[in-house]
Amino acid sequence: MPDFLPPGPVMVDVDGLELTEPERRRLRHPQVGGVILFARNFADRGQLAALCAAIHAARDEPLLIAVDHEGGRVQRFRTDGFTPLPAMRDLGHWYDRDPQAALHGATETGFVLASELRACGVDFSFTPVLDLDYGVSQVIGNRAFHADPAVVALLARALVQGLAQAGMAACAKHFPGHGAVAADSHHAIPVDDRSLDEILAADAAPYGWLGDLVVPAVMPAHVIYPQVDPAPAGFSRRWVTGVLREQLAYDGVVFSDDLTMEGASVAGDIRARARAALAAGCDMVLVCNRPDLADELLAGLAGRAIDPQAVRRIRRLMPRLPAPAWAGLLSDPRYLRARRLRSENLPG
Repeated sequence: MPDFLPPGPVMVDVDGLELTEPERRRLRHPQVGGVILFARNFADRGQLAALCAAIHAARDEPLLIAVDHEGGRVQRFRTDGFTPLPAMRDLGHWYDRDPQAALHGATETGFVLASELRACGVDFSFTPVLDLDYGVSQVIGNRAFHADPAVVALLARALVQGLAQAGMAACAKHFPGHGAVAADSHHAIPVDDRSLDEILAADAAPYGWLGDLVVPAVMPAHVIYPQVDPAPAGFSRRWVTGVLREQLAYDGVVFSDDLTMEGASVAGDIRARARAALAAGCDMVLVCNRPDLADELLAGLAGRAIDPQAVRRIRRLMPRLPAPAWAGLLSDPRYLRARRLRSENLPG
């Protein structure tokens, strides 16, 4: 029988369409708190539901199952009934033409996104992106809603409302803002030379306006802001604890971005990266596409006390109802209407 364990501070991934025995053992490690899925984990809806059920059954208190499923080019599941979702920039362009219709469309988009994931057992998606659309970031691009932080906050709130209607929490990213730097933190170490005041007045403003009651999770950027701190935001106690938690009074979950990205390499090896992120104030760290590094990190964290405040925050992200309660939603008139509105007004 699985041990009854609270969620730990590490989110790992799995390799294929079914769990292997080594993966089951990894998921039972006390320091594991979640699993992130990728396109390689999806063949069809039935297979995905079975995989999620197996992951949830690995522990008495189910692990949080997450995915990057934003829309546009970042959508992991695309066939067998998954609706092609628009890039968030399409919602921003719609807002410029018709603000109220765009806000309605953002809510419908969030509802479709979450309904389809929840019906298969996925608990959580790392969305929405709050980065501003400066037109310079390679990795953000059309994932950003708009250049105006007020419009970003409005559209994000509307999308989050749709997610919530289908029983899913939200994660805002990439704090305090990735949109003003050209480099892709997956492959480089971006540097943003602006001052703290400049960033707080623009890029970080939506985080303060929305707060943890609207977006109960945040992911910091692997970006260095040298006028504020020499460490990337996700490894910076000044950014995570000083600015986000204290200055902006944020009490939601803080996830690190993937610790295997190049933008995280400045912090050292995988153990040093995790220690830096947790010391900065992150509640959970992601280790993606490197099971060897996940095992190395878990071995290094063995025996580490689980932070009860982090557990409290992470538990807020778990859906109130299990996946089977949402399975019938895909034939519900609300879902069918939302899906039709999305397809009639926005490109997929």
